[in-house]
Amino acid sequence: MERMPDYSLRGEFYNPASVFDAPCSACTWSYARQEDCYYHSNVKLTHANEDRGVWSVGSQLIIKERDHRPPQYEAGNLRFLKEHTNLPVPTCMKDWTENLSHFIVSERLPGVTLDIVWPQLSPDARRRIAKQTADYLVGLRKLHSPRIQSLTGEPVWSTFLFPGRGQDKPHGPFSNDQELWAEFDKGLADVNVPKEARQHLQRMMPAATPYTFTHGELRNVNILVDNGNLTGIISWEKAGYFPVWWEYASASVSIRQEDKEWKNLLREYMPEFKEAKEFWWDFFALSRYPNLQERGQAFFRKMKA
Repeated sequence: MERMPDYSLRGEFYNPASVFDAPCSACTWSYARQEDCYYHSNVKLTHANEDRGVWSVGSQLIIKERDHRPPQYEAGNLRFLKEHTNLPVPTCMKDWTENLSHFIVSERLPGVTLDIVWPQLSPDARRRIAKQTADYLVGLRKLHSPRIQSLTGEPVWSTFLFPGRGQDKPHGPFSNDQELWAEFDKGLADVNVPKEARQHLQRMMPAATPYTFTHGELRNVNILVDNGNLTGIISWEKAGYFPVWWEYASASVSIRQEDKEWKNLLREYMPEFKEAKEFWWDFFALSRYPNLQERGQAFFRKMKA
């Protein structure tokens, strides 16, 4: 916990005494309790978002806590990757569910996330990290499945592959490309995309086989680096068997400028699936129907040309 803030200038609505005694929502210690001892904790809450938190235990361990609801694939994925690849992923030591929370204890890899140091990195260091990442990902290209599914045969979860109403919901498993397209088509039909446009998009869909083990969220916050080199790839909870082109296509999706710069560089070293990337972006544009932006409008113009 941080030291108690100064409330002296904040008006009569603040009660410093009650704040002083109030327990922290994360560690349960109050400022008063902290003032009563000399203990300084090396267990730190390093990340919190929605239903999850990440704690560092000194320099050796990471504890993740999140809601018990699915997907809960990360522990199994990490153990699988340790056994079948040479990817720099954390060793998962234990996982369990308790009191509606799921916990994972894993080793803490060296380094910091790429987003922290990106502005200070030289162009050569950026390229080196991108190439190192892509070289490690080659190990995933050899891991195939007869279906689009999780490692354990359950549905896949993806932040981006199924946009619109299907975002962050379970999908599949799918045994063939026709079943995958049917899922895409349903999502577009749900927002009333005209059948003619859906049929035109279907003709553009590239083959998704072989279904390949995929991270799917290679954001800069999931890449660990130290001294200008890759030290780890983290956040595997939604990894599974996806279309062979999805790792490349998903690496074209970004929200912030620095993440976009990182992914543009990373794709230069990845197996290229440009047609699939363009297909998915058209699919994404149509999923916003009828509120189409330029790409969606261009799709209809080209279709009618």
